[in-house]
Amino acid sequence: MTEDVERQPLLGPDSAVPVEQNGVNGSSSTTTTVSPIGPDELPPPYNTLAGGVPMVSCRVCSNMVDISSKKEQHVVKCNSCNEATPIRNAPPGRKYVRCPCNCLLICKSSSQRIACPRPDCKKIINLAPSPPATVAVPTVPGMCRVTCAHCHDTFLFNTLNNALARCPHCRKVSSVGPEFARTRSIIFLIFGLVVLGIAIGITVGTMQSAAEKGGLYVVYVGAFLVALLLLLRSLYYCVMKISLIEGPI
Repeated sequence: MTEDVERQPLLGPDSAVPVEQNGVNGSSSTTTTVSPIGPDELPPPYNTLAGGVPMVSCRVCSNMVDISSKKEQHVVKCNSCNEATPIRNAPPGRKYVRCPCNCLLICKSSSQRIACPRPDCKKIINLAPSPPATVAVPTVPGMCRVTCAHCHDTFLFNTLNNALARCPHCRKVSSVGPEFARTRSIIFLIFGLVVLGIAIGITVGTMQSAAEKGGLYVVYVGAFLVALLLLLRSLYYCVMKISLIEGPI
């Protein structure tokens, strides 16, 4: 009998370890069928409380868990029920599965059958495909799944909003698709060059009068400063990272 054992701790040595089995012996194990990734196993959104502390709701007991020092982890452990809750998408080629005993497991995306590692459970879990939706879910025009250019996590963003996207996971800003950043960079570059040309023209045309009218120096400095700010803004959009659109929801 062949047995493929996959061990990848979610939280550490003292936490549950997922075990994937293609064949199982023993009458002490029971078999159950669950959906591989339900909506409740997707990483929950962050909630920022007073003081700027990021929190997530435990998927088992709904207790709020502080993740301020754990943002780089894929899952966090609840101090109330000691169960794990994902805060980031599963690694590439992996998926989360919640056993009926509330143990959070991680296994290959292609897995069809896994075993719960808890000694008091040992259930054999058949991973059934998610049932098709019976009710049509209204879609928001322009709403797409976007992969963050900084942390590579996925979030939702409405591409019809003419604005930059802030990732809810890493809180960094990026352009969704290259068109927005490129267009803004060109616009600010044109305005910067126009203002720079005007500033040079004013400076050359009134240079002889500047000695008599000291206020002209303020005009010179202001014009060149505005031109510099516009050109720096153009450079900001030019070097901005681009988040990729995966597709509509």
